[in-house]
Amino acid sequence: MGDDALYRTAGRLLDLYRRCGLHIATAESCTGGLVAGTLTDIAGSSDVVDCGFVTYSNEAKQAMLGVPAAILARHGAVSGETAAAMALGALKNSRADIAVAITGIAGPGGGTREKPVGLVYFAAASRDGRTLARKRLFGKIGRRRVRWRSVAEALAMLEALALADKSRG
Repeated sequence: MGDDALYRTAGRLLDLYRRCGLHIATAESCTGGLVAGTLTDIAGSSDVVDCGFVTYSNEAKQAMLGVPAAILARHGAVSGETAAAMALGALKNSRADIAVAITGIAGPGGGTREKPVGLVYFAAASRDGRTLARKRLFGKIGRRRVRWRSVAEALAMLEALALADKSRG
């Protein structure tokens, strides 16, 4: 997805959240705030985006989001369990209705056989208890591409939860 398409997607997402009266929080590790940055690049986003947490270290994940040390010890920072705990922590520590979390290995180094470069876990959670979880293996496509594909995935998850909320209301 090119930059223009990504910003069009972000703009549509902000419009959807505005119409639904919903607010967003992000909890990002390997993307370093790119999801929040993409959303807040768009004028008027302040009525939808509540906050973004950049929790690159395990200590930050614990201190800012309340990710349990036991989850990090058992599953590691790059895991579905950690992504889920990050999303729930972002909800708990914000006024957002829906939060999305991302943790992964963008590369070029840092990968292992079990957790290769390009592995990214996503989680989204809403205040009413709905959740989404995804695992993507982007491969060794370059750090920048892993990060931007992760932004696109996170925006899609935020849209899916908002549309589910809209259909319920």
